[in-house]
Amino acid sequence: MSLAPGSGAGTKAFRHDRIATVLARFPVRSQTELAAHLAEEGVAVTQATLSRDLVELGAVKVRDGDRGLVYALPAEGGDRTPRSGVGQEVLDARLARWCEELLISAEASANLVVLRTPPGAAQFLASAVDHSVMPTLLGTIAGDDTVLVITRDPLGGDAVAARFLALARRTTPGEAEHDSENDPRDDPRNDPESEVDV
Repeated sequence: MSLAPGSGAGTKAFRHDRIATVLARFPVRSQTELAAHLAEEGVAVTQATLSRDLVELGAVKVRDGDRGLVYALPAEGGDRTPRSGVGQEVLDARLARWCEELLISAEASANLVVLRTPPGAAQFLASAVDHSVMPTLLGTIAGDDTVLVITRDPLGGDAVAARFLALARRTTPGEAEHDSENDPRDDPRNDPESEVDV
């Protein structure tokens, strides 16, 4: 991960975010191991600061099957049960499930993707996107029924929109691009050159 100037890399909030991200992705057994993961992401931290950060975040050690004791943070929302790191396949399955259940449409413009959901569902989908660890994304902003997804690539919106539509349909992105059944761009009524009466 490359830290850009102005990224907030030296702030406490940034450090807490990185710690939470590492603990969600990896089973971390010690502060030394956590410091090593943070160093890989360009975050240098002393043991004393890391210890304070873990207390402030509410981190606890929980038994994680055969991996022994690992650090975990309280879960989001109403269930505050601490959760240790989950695998990428679990995160991908969660995103696919939320897309399949909630995604109504996905449209792109340059590096922006607008995802539409039923009223009140955008926060759930945005959270799944944020936790899905898609390196092509900078982040999301969610309202009531709309999620704005910002991609890193200045022209990456179309590919990301196709991926979300493919997840919603449980197809590959190539198949989603050619499925004109629900694509308003393929509707002759939307083509100014078309001779179809509306």
